[in-house]
Amino acid sequence: MELLAVSKTFPAELIAEAAAAGQRLFGESRAQECLEKIPALSPQLRWHFIGHLQSNKVRKVLPLCEAFHSVDSTALALDFERIAAEEGCRPQVYLQVNVAGDGRKFGFTADSVRREIGPLLALKRVEVIGLMTIPPLVADPELSREHFAALRELRDRIGTETGIPLPGLSMGMSADFETAIEEGATVVRVGSVLFGAR
Repeated sequence: MELLAVSKTFPAELIAEAAAAGQRLFGESRAQECLEKIPALSPQLRWHFIGHLQSNKVRKVLPLCEAFHSVDSTALALDFERIAAEEGCRPQVYLQVNVAGDGRKFGFTADSVRREIGPLLALKRVEVIGLMTIPPLVADPELSREHFAALRELRDRIGTETGIPLPGLSMGMSADFETAIEEGATVVRVGSVLFGAR
């Protein structure tokens, strides 16, 4: 299990402090912040992009981040594939699945990701390494458990159906990461408990 320190909105100085304490993996959700912070910090750090990324921003961010947690459509994955070939990159991606059916969230449905997974796994430059979800915001983290379990079960079902296991489950944030870990998260995206309130 990896701790992804969500550093969005926090200055490079705070990220450097976390790095000095031993944290190496950080997450940003805005292209402009990536462009400003990543070149200013140690090249020893690892970066994941965790926000919704518009197609016209892919080229700028792709060389800076090793993984992307919010590929929410086949069209976006194909943009990644084309641009990765042009830029000589090999990004890893998590497919964002809206397991709760929340109309305010981006992502594949459970059914659509199963329908479209074949061509996505066949991409040459982009490596699909897992699934990601963001459950509805609730006061009790126990209420997120069913969504985390549903993502794990979907991941396992896809592996059985395709014969290609997906190792990654990106799920859980500051308020519910312990529940997510109990349900099999391989990456938790934690910001405020590390850096303080935004």
